Amino acid sequence: MTNLATETLFRMGVTRGIIKPIKHGEVLLFCITASLYMFFFRSKDGLKGFAFSALKFIIGKEEIPSHSAVAEHAHTRPLERTAAVETEDSQAPTERPNPRRKTLVAYTRELLESICKHGPRHRCCKHYQDNCISYCIKGFVRMFSVGYLIQCCLKVPSAFRQMFSKPSRLPSVFYNKENFQLGAFLGSFVSIYKGTSCLLRWMRDIDDELHALVAGFLAGTSMFFYKSTTISMYLFSKLVETMYFKGIEAGRFPYFPQADTVIYAISTAICFQAAVMEVQNLRPSYWKFLLRLTKGRFALMNRQVLDIFGTQASRDFKGFVPKLDPRYTTMPSQTVLPPGADIQLG
Repeated sequence: MTNLATETLFRMGVTRGIIKPIKHGEVLLFCITASLYMFFFRSKDGLKGFAFSALKFIIGKEEIPSHSAVAEHAHTRPLERTAAVETEDSQAPTERPNPRRKTLVAYTRELLESICKHGPRHRCCKHYQDNCISYCIKGFVRMFSVGYLIQCCLKVPSAFRQMFSKPSRLPSVFYNKENFQLGAFLGSFVSIYKGTSCLLRWMRDIDDELHALVAGFLAGTSMFFYKSTTISMYLFSKLVETMYFKGIEAGRFPYFPQADTVIYAISTAICFQAAVMEVQNLRPSYWKFLLRLTKGRFALMNRQVLDIFGTQASRDFKGFVPKLDPRYTTMPSQTVLPPGADIQLG
């Protein structure tokens, strides 16, 4: 709710001319947020719980901080296993495979294996089984697939409802622009971050936590593929929350009991104020939620009498006037008052 209220206040300020919006501001905000998130991810005791697990899934175990004992344990065994396999291969008798028996899949597999093994890899990089180039490519393919599948799954319920009425729309579940946009967003974020981290390791010859600041900021530009103010604002608000709790642990910020309840109450008041006086500044998804919650009653207000306050309360309601009981009103419901007129409601 605080995230939603902050976005609503920003839109109110833009409408009133108090705040001037920045072009691609959601992308810039995401770049800054991603930069700090990745820095905390690489720092010792920087992130914990769900945030750390989510980033470990998205970025991969190879980018876990070098000071983590888990990281050392996770990457020692693959290195030993790779060395053992190479030793066994060197001792095994060499046989010349028949070229005629090789299929296209076999050729492709050999090509990928040769690219992964014989490419450049810095000594500070922990992706032992891949070189830096294939490491970035694999990261892109993996998260592109995840993003594509997530977007497809979100469209499956609506596709089932239209299966019999409009079967021609079923292919749009798989061949949809949004599917590829989310996939490109996640895939490019991971590949840019990994590529920048590897490049900085090559340039500086060390694996530094500060690399995450640069790599995270550049990776944030991937939001150009999937612009979302909601994602940027949510991650930024969670970042502020994380930093504040870190300040409490360090003894630099005070702890306020029941602060979450107070913040929730204030945020709800801001959103409900906008839902009555200026719906156009409220997030559309939240307005639909209020309509479902109240079975459409939130839209049955006589907002024409609120236009005198200058918020254009009835702008998106196309002159709607509810049917009022004349016994409890002091003026006809069809009357539209000029700006500045007095209102008397019975």
